[in-house]
Amino acid sequence: MKSIIDRAKAAYLGVAIGDALGATVEFMIPNEIKSAYGVHKEIIGGGWLKLKAGRVTDDTEMSLALGEALLSKGAMDAHTVATSFLDWMRSKPVDIGGTVRRGLVRFSLTGETVAEPSERSAGNGAAMRNLPVIIATLGDNQRLMEWTSIQGRITHNNEESDRGSYIIGLLTSLSILMGGEAPLHATARRLMEETPAFDYTRFKPIDTDGYIVHTVRTVLHSFFSTGDFEACIVKTVNYGGDADTNGAIAGMLAGAFYGVESIPGRWLRRLDPNVKEAVERQVDILLETFPPRRAPDPDGAATCPRPFWPLP
Repeated sequence: MKSIIDRAKAAYLGVAIGDALGATVEFMIPNEIKSAYGVHKEIIGGGWLKLKAGRVTDDTEMSLALGEALLSKGAMDAHTVATSFLDWMRSKPVDIGGTVRRGLVRFSLTGETVAEPSERSAGNGAAMRNLPVIIATLGDNQRLMEWTSIQGRITHNNEESDRGSYIIGLLTSLSILMGGEAPLHATARRLMEETPAFDYTRFKPIDTDGYIVHTVRTVLHSFFSTGDFEACIVKTVNYGGDADTNGAIAGMLAGAFYGVESIPGRWLRRLDPNVKEAVERQVDILLETFPPRRAPDPDGAATCPRPFWPLP
């Protein structure tokens, strides 16, 4: 269990580090990044949000809000999650996506916990915040799928968002449970067969915006073409675009797979200490409240639960 706790913490720290590192170069293109920084690999803040070094954005903050909602009920409850997100929005965060804002405003006015379906909701905002669900559903892929959709559709009622969030969720879940022994190549190949639009071999460096299909391709391309945590995150954020969210999701997966010892100490020292304490504390309580259901089955885990879509 200790190794699972350590890998879950590494995944959560990876979210925060990828967020803080990527925020500096969000909305830039690779040539602009190269001109300004050479290779951007230090947590220095700045960027269009003019952040203090080590400050995180909505990626990490919404993850923490989701985790607190799960813990407050000891279960997935859409109204509690939506309320937690709304409280976060009312705290005047440094950044918030348009799709998230629309969904939460709608919830505040109607009390409905499912946003209106929309092609514009195929962003990466549901995937970026989903780590608490991944941790709370370890070993239960069907519940991972269902809870991923419930929290996601509060703001992102879109099938592509569901699919992309689940793809990242399953790969991260396997990595937390199995570390470097996780069959990620085999799992990814089977997932790509069922959801070919997300095939990371179709990645293009210009496709690094907030579209969930592009995010999954970017993250998996970076992960599978590098061999350690730092290289994966650095490669991801230096593509620019939605660099904080792409970096956060890459950090989630790479942290889970490579473990805490793989995270550079200089990045951990630069991370906001309050954020570091909050994510580590939340992991401990999540795993106490939602212990892993069972040891992973490498063969079975490589296949999506049936029926894959639509969700019940």
